[in-house]
Amino acid sequence: MTRDCDPLPDTLRWAVRLLRGEAAALALLAGWLIWADLTATRTDLVSALLVTGFAIGTTAALWALGGALARRRAGARAPAIVLQLMLLPIGWFMVQAGLGWLGVPLMVLGVGVCALLLSPPTTRALGFG
Repeated sequence: MTRDCDPLPDTLRWAVRLLRGEAAALALLAGWLIWADLTATRTDLVSALLVTGFAIGTTAALWALGGALARRRAGARAPAIVLQLMLLPIGWFMVQAGLGWLGVPLMVLGVGVCALLLSPPTTRALGFG
């Protein structure tokens, strides 16, 4: 049994860092989208707001899940894994569009964070098995 005062294992600590890093990168993208929405001369307003809202919501979700995992909330692991698995089709479509330099690292990041979240030290720290 793991107590909250025990230090976080390195695998969980790195998963939290990477989730927070993804949130920070996505926040920058969301800021750019807001700027693009406000300065566009012609736009489909509904589509622009949906894409920007999705970026903002995902930023908040990644940041919150990172915080919950840092506090050893076991229920945050599954949603974090789902968000990481979403990087696989995104990366794949980037590769297909000729952006392999970005798509491949995104897919590796998604698989890597999933591996960290499913590793035995993280599993024990979250109170599973």
